[in-house]
Amino acid sequence: MKAFIIEDEPLALERLKSLISLNTPDVQIVGDADSIESALEWFSQNTDPDVVLTDIQLADGNCFGIFEKYQPSCPLIFITAYTDYAIEAFKVNARDYLLKPVKPEDLIQALDRVRRGLNTSMGDIDYTRLAQAIIREEQRYDRRYLIRYGDQIRTVQSDEIAYIYTMHKAVFLVMFGGKEYPMDKTMDELEKELDPRKFFRINRQFIVNLKSITSMHTASKSRVQLDLNPPFKGDEVIVSTERSPLFKDWLGS
Repeated sequence: MKAFIIEDEPLALERLKSLISLNTPDVQIVGDADSIESALEWFSQNTDPDVVLTDIQLADGNCFGIFEKYQPSCPLIFITAYTDYAIEAFKVNARDYLLKPVKPEDLIQALDRVRRGLNTSMGDIDYTRLAQAIIREEQRYDRRYLIRYGDQIRTVQSDEIAYIYTMHKAVFLVMFGGKEYPMDKTMDELEKELDPRKFFRINRQFIVNLKSITSMHTASKSRVQLDLNPPFKGDEVIVSTERSPLFKDWLGS
């Protein structure tokens, strides 16, 4: 069975290829693309594969921009980090979907359904409903925080936050520009409010934005040490032992 993958995150792409190779050796990956443009170019130059596995969010838009212009004559398996609104839309469309981080058993089942022809007689995709669901899900995490410091008040968008840490029972956010502000929310509250695709709580004291991680190093007890931008002025930033496996999955999701 021939498979084509659309994924713009290199780590996620390599992880998916590895999962396919290890768990479904009869599946041949015939190509991959990281954008709407490169995917359309591949389809224009190649015959359709037996299955397309595609992430929703790509560098130049979402994958629906591909399939509105070209619909391959094979099943599609959507890969998504969304959990609520978008999943309901996927169910309505009766297409297969995989949640990030992709689990081997879910991947095996989805490809087996393709192999047995269980999702080859589906109707057209309702792109409008899927797109609306994605927008609603994104809006859940598009937050603006009110920061008070001294006699000053300002607002901060979640995407401006490099990382958040707690010290002496106080919570601080650090901006990508290096400025630091106190917050009146708890770490537990912030962990629930921030987009899980972009932010990860590496231990009880730290929540980091993926974009703030400049490098990673192995540490003792299977932990991971992070270098952040802007640099943290305190102790070393370490992913806890219990969070390290989840962190590695998150990196590849």
